[in-house]
Amino acid sequence: MQRLGTGIGWRPQIADAVERMPGVDWVEVVAENVCPVHLPGSLLRLRERGVTVVPHGVSLGLGGAERPDAGRLRALAERAEALGAPLVTEHIAFVRAGGPLTASGPLEAGHLLPVPRTRDSLDVLCENIRIAQDALPVPLAVENIAALLSWPGEEMTEGQFLYELADRTGVRLLIDVANLHTNHVNQGEDPAAALDALPLEAIAYVHVAGGVERDGVWHDSHAHPVPRPVLDLLTDLASRVSPPGVLLERDDNFPDPAELEAELTAVRDAVRRGGAGGTGRRGAAHRAVRTTRGSAGRREDAASGGGRPGARQAGADTRPARERLALGQTALLSALVAGTPAPEGFDRVRLGVQARALAGKRADTVAKVAPELPVVLGSGYRATFLAYAQGHPMRGGYRRDAMEFVEWLLNGGLPRDAACRRKLRAWWRERSGPAPRRPTPAARAARAARRVLLRR
Repeated sequence: MQRLGTGIGWRPQIADAVERMPGVDWVEVVAENVCPVHLPGSLLRLRERGVTVVPHGVSLGLGGAERPDAGRLRALAERAEALGAPLVTEHIAFVRAGGPLTASGPLEAGHLLPVPRTRDSLDVLCENIRIAQDALPVPLAVENIAALLSWPGEEMTEGQFLYELADRTGVRLLIDVANLHTNHVNQGEDPAAALDALPLEAIAYVHVAGGVERDGVWHDSHAHPVPRPVLDLLTDLASRVSPPGVLLERDDNFPDPAELEAELTAVRDAVRRGGAGGTGRRGAAHRAVRTTRGSAGRREDAASGGGRPGARQAGADTRPARERLALGQTALLSALVAGTPAPEGFDRVRLGVQARALAGKRADTVAKVAPELPVVLGSGYRATFLAYAQGHPMRGGYRRDAMEFVEWLLNGGLPRDAACRRKLRAWWRERSGPAPRRPTPAARAARAARRVLLRR
């Protein structure tokens, strides 16, 4: 595996600072945010200097019940080739649900949601990753995610799940130590135990990021400084293996360049404290455990005809597992974004926290893709959007969501201010046509009823 060194997530807001920052060996870019035929000048200049650029996907949904979308895979492959990347990365997560497997309408989370650590989920994920590996021109690495909630009836720990995944597919792992910390705070999971179970030889690189704790829940914000426990986890990992690369993520609330440089220095120091990458007694002992476990696994494979008990072989029919997974994921996502009852076994409080976080992220992202809307609506934008989101799950993407939000406003007679309505209608026409779709009879009836209530 190519050694990457120390890197930082490239974002347009800090592009100039990253170019001038000393000691940046490589950068990672959100794949969906760049066009392969019109790469940002900053990325081109970095590449000319020999800085490696890795595309990091966020929308493939490898952990979903459906097979990966061929168009999304092509887009990811195009970005890898345009950037001359040595690998591409994605997430062990689902981002959408519904559709043909459940005979229901599609639902979009707009966020990375955890998959259940079950045999069904693992079988589906392994097949999805094999499909992706076959479609991509470079190796794939997948990332463990942060979670606010956990699935009932899980059959494996995070470490066991990741070990099985890497063992069955040969996929590399992008280990996010900040996400291990998040799951420790939110789920009580032991990050050291997860590191104990990992196939360290499969690690492609490591993510480090900051977050914030609110009401006893840790939010992986990527908008705050990296906390000490996350740096300590990085040191722990570096005491077991020398990570090929370590990358600092920051997506919002960007500090001064000097502060970012200080964080990069802290990341380097944390790796240095870990020692020479597992050459000491702890690293040697850990490698011995992994070797013993791997040998035992191979002996078990041979004794059972090529597969561990409960493990599905490549080429086996995953349709039943996909259908079961689809039902569970659709029920969960519907509860989070459409207000349907909570599925049995889930923590209702945590579901509420996750639902509010999804709605808030949705409002913030729509404000970024359509920055004119908060300007037109002023201080009432967020409350108005959240009211819309309660009854209108996202079914396409954030740009489509912005269009449907404005349609909802205009068809519902909002806002009352005539000047605002003119601006919204002009905004809508520029992007969609001469007039919003006519409301349905039910929508017209609801609008009339609302007007009667407002007169009282």
